[in-house]
Amino acid sequence: MSPRRIYAIVLRQFYLTRDNATRTLQIFLWPFLDIVLWGFISTYLEDVSGGEFIAVLLGAIILWDFLSRVMTGITMTFFEDVWSRNFLNIFASPMSISEYVTGMVVSTIGTSAIGFVGMLLAAGVLFGFSITAYGLLALPFLLILFLGGVALGIFGVALVLRYGPSAEWFIWPLPAVVAPFVGVFYPVETLPYWMQLIGKILPPTYVFEGVRAIVAGKGFDVSSLLIGTVLGFGSIALAYAFFVRVYRRAIRTGLIARYSAETTA
Repeated sequence: MSPRRIYAIVLRQFYLTRDNATRTLQIFLWPFLDIVLWGFISTYLEDVSGGEFIAVLLGAIILWDFLSRVMTGITMTFFEDVWSRNFLNIFASPMSISEYVTGMVVSTIGTSAIGFVGMLLAAGVLFGFSITAYGLLALPFLLILFLGGVALGIFGVALVLRYGPSAEWFIWPLPAVVAPFVGVFYPVETLPYWMQLIGKILPPTYVFEGVRAIVAGKGFDVSSLLIGTVLGFGSIALAYAFFVRVYRRAIRTGLIARYSAETTA
């Protein structure tokens, strides 16, 4: 892979974001609104039940939003090329698939990190929440969620590449589809058995189970973080393999040409 070609993808996304006030505002606006809305709900529930709802519920919202923003960052990088009819131009250059995917991943690190820090600041100022309540485990938590978001983003891009730009609507519900299985707001044990089985192969499950265990003061098996990390890298490998297969099929069948004529309208 060429670092210069990867840097070109990252630099293009930087200029697109910097020169568009709407895109820049979205990095901060939606995380802030999420924190305000769910923060007051958490405060109310804590007053009613006396539980550690802010640490559990608000923390889960922040962490899940981080994963969602990683996924969105990757898919938006792809859609910028689709909307501007630039996708074919990129692959007419010497750029490889691995370089393009790596560029998408690197591009989303900055935007997702900025949004995450913004949510932490808002949660800290308004509700006194601090991610330090999770201790050093916050770092592996974020790593696992980042890996899960990357895998989900690459998978979503592959779906659109397979079914065409008009299939954009496939991507946006993906986090909502996954959320019930990973126990964002409740223990996985409360789910039906078949949903628990699915949850156990999804990396974010091990993060949210860990968050609840830490806040409740219960024992937490650190080895589960290793399982979550391995599943995260495995998910990325599977999503990337799926993307490569879809791309090669689109080249072989000529469906790739739709990206010079078809729009998402």
